[in-house]
This record gives sequence, structure tokens and C-alpha cells, in this order.
Amino acid sequence: MEAGGLADSLLSGACVLFTLGMFSTGLSDLKHMRMTRSVDSVQFLPFLTTDVNNLSWLSYGALKGNGTLIVVNAVGAVLQTLYILVYLHYCHRKRAVLLQTAILLGVLVLGFGYFWLLVPDLETRLQQLGLFCSVFTISMYLSPLADLAKVIQSKSTQRLSFSLTIATLLSSASWTLYGFRLNDPYIVVPNLPGILTSFIRLWLFWKYSQEQDRNCQFLQA
Repeated sequence: MEAGGLADSLLSGACVLFTLGMFSTGLSDLKHMRMTRSVDSVQFLPFLTTDVNNLSWLSYGALKGNGTLIVVNAVGAVLQTLYILVYLHYCHRKRAVLLQTAILLGVLVLGFGYFWLLVPDLETRLQQLGLFCSVFTISMYLSPLADLAKVIQSKSTQRLSFSLTIATLLSSASWTLYGFRLNDPYIVVPNLPGILTSFIRLWLFWKYSQEQDRNCQFLQA
């Protein structure tokens, strides 16, 4: 195998491995819901937005004929749909959850209808669909910034997941390199915010763990 082909295979494998690792962090929420038979402390919107994001990138991957995008997002869509169904099963206020689901699915259906019916040119459709996926992914990565502000106010990282932070950093970095390798800006650009927000989270973990250590030393003294 040539060096270029080996690099592509390694990057593709890294994208699959790290991204599925990121998606599987939701299994802890799944376990929590089944054990407590409730959805307390579990957020629904991340499941829904990630599912829509997976379905969008799955369409882009199918249109582009990229097996890595297809495999990752097909498995991701199945996992997120499972999380959504379990959440609906244990959620008491189903109306609000179903309304959010219907709105985002409606946007997704309208988008697909536009891309597949009103944009006949394949290259134009690929560019517009890639732009749509990129914007949606960027908004998904930037949405937790409100939580980061609350972390700074409370000086506590309890609402952050360290494992998810590491998984997001590795996944975003691998996809960025993969996008550069393919010369595909629609893959590169939306993953850069994932790297940035992951480093911000890691800095918060370091900062407030340092403060907790200092407080413990002060109390012991």
C-alpha cells in the first residue's frame, strides 16, 4: 500500500473510532434513564440535534460516495434514535419533546426536499448540502457555550463530561485532518469549533481542579 493510501486508511479509521466513541458516551445517559426510570438530569436536545446532524451528513456522504461518512453517521443516527426513543419512554412531559422533534424533523424534510427536488445539478447540490451540514454542525458545537458560561459563574465543572470532552477533541481533530486530506472545506471548517470548545473545556477542568486543590490545602491548614 502506498504512503498516501495508508495515511487515508489510518485517518479514516481514526475518524470512525473516535466519532463512535463520542456517540457512545450517551450510553451512560441511557443506563441512567433505565436504572432510575426517569430523565432527570438528562438533556434531550443534544440527542435530537446530533441525530439530525448525523442524518444530514449521511446524505452528504451518500451523495459524495464517501464510505467513512456513511458508516459513521449511519451508526450515529441509529444510536441517537435509540437514545431519543428511550428518553420518550421515560419522559413524563412528552408533548414538548414531541414538538421539538417534529420541528427539527420538519426542517430536515424541507431541506432534503429542496436539495433533491429543486437542485438538479449534482455538484451544486453537493456544495449546498455541504454548506447546510457545516452550518448545522458549527451551531451544534457552539451551543454548549451557554453551559460554559454557567461553569465559569459557578466555578464548578460538574455539568461537564471529561470523557465527552476528550472524545470530542479527538473526533474533531481527526475529521479536520481527514477533511484537509480530501481537500473538503465542508468537513474541515465545522470541526474547528469542536477543537476550540474542547480546549476551552479542558482549560476549565484544569482551572477549577487547581482551585479546588488550593481550597482543600487551605482548609487542611
